[in-house]
Amino acid sequence: MLLRQSQVKLLICAILLFFILSLLSMFQVITSKCNNSAAECSCKDTKSHKDVVDTPTKDISDHKLCIIVPFRDRFEELLEFAPYMKTFLHNQAVQNEVWVVNQADKFRFNRAYLINVGFHESSPSCDYIAMHDVDLLPQNPDLLYKYPEKGPLHISSSELHPKYDYPTFLGGILLISRQHYAQVDGMSNKYWGWGQEDDEFYVRMRQAGISIDRPAGIRTGREGSFRHTHSSKERKRDNAKCYNQRNLTRRRDRQTGLSTTFYKVGSKKQLVVDGAAVNFLDIQLECDRLITPWCNCTGAPPDKNTPDRTRDEDVVVPLLRKNKKTVT
Repeated sequence: MLLRQSQVKLLICAILLFFILSLLSMFQVITSKCNNSAAECSCKDTKSHKDVVDTPTKDISDHKLCIIVPFRDRFEELLEFAPYMKTFLHNQAVQNEVWVVNQADKFRFNRAYLINVGFHESSPSCDYIAMHDVDLLPQNPDLLYKYPEKGPLHISSSELHPKYDYPTFLGGILLISRQHYAQVDGMSNKYWGWGQEDDEFYVRMRQAGISIDRPAGIRTGREGSFRHTHSSKERKRDNAKCYNQRNLTRRRDRQTGLSTTFYKVGSKKQLVVDGAAVNFLDIQLECDRLITPWCNCTGAPPDKNTPDRTRDEDVVVPLLRKNKKTVT
């Protein structure tokens, strides 16, 4: 049977209409599936993002800490110290800056003098400082670097330090407000070479009536609270004594301190060590040879003077336990 031309046109239109409706139906189904799939993906992404954002963090303190690191020839330790402390303090939400004070002169190392320089040169926006050895890393997250409200806080106390355990020990890591540090005129500048500058600082604070707080409730003891990266075999201490150094540094120094800190800044650099910002200062200290000729013992007469063993409230040399080597 032959179809008329009008009937053929009608049939073609019907077929085209059916084809178009079929395509629209298929597109709607596909679009619906894609939307559902996208919604599922969106939910998963949102949940994952929420896990990161909602991770509990401590509130940022209004206080700011300047970590002052007295330094010379310790770049291996610094490469570990800077990123480690960045993470450690980030986890405690402690605002901080790291100031490495590098002794660039030819004199013997003077830790206390460098800390005084760091106090002067570091940001005034820091209302407290940490006197911090570069080779001592806190391992217990409960060792808090927050602002010491009660007074100076000796983080590496004699109960926790891996090496030093006498009761008046004050070295390693000490947190102190700028106000308290200035109150005792900082540290003595007389201690060239290794040792006793922190013992002298202890006497300053004791005589000023400033009590020293220590961490409480730390259960990791000497073995697990800190990691001491110093090797006495590879880096020997400068224990030399020349002129009359031993007797003249035996008592509290009332001549030098923060107010008599004289130095030159060779350079100031901002370094980044594995993402950790470090303010690095090259410092040249000044030595008054009339007061401390032992700033350089090269070619100098060794200290063979009769030791002064008298004791009074100004003596800084600690009394050690009987099972330790006697120091008087």
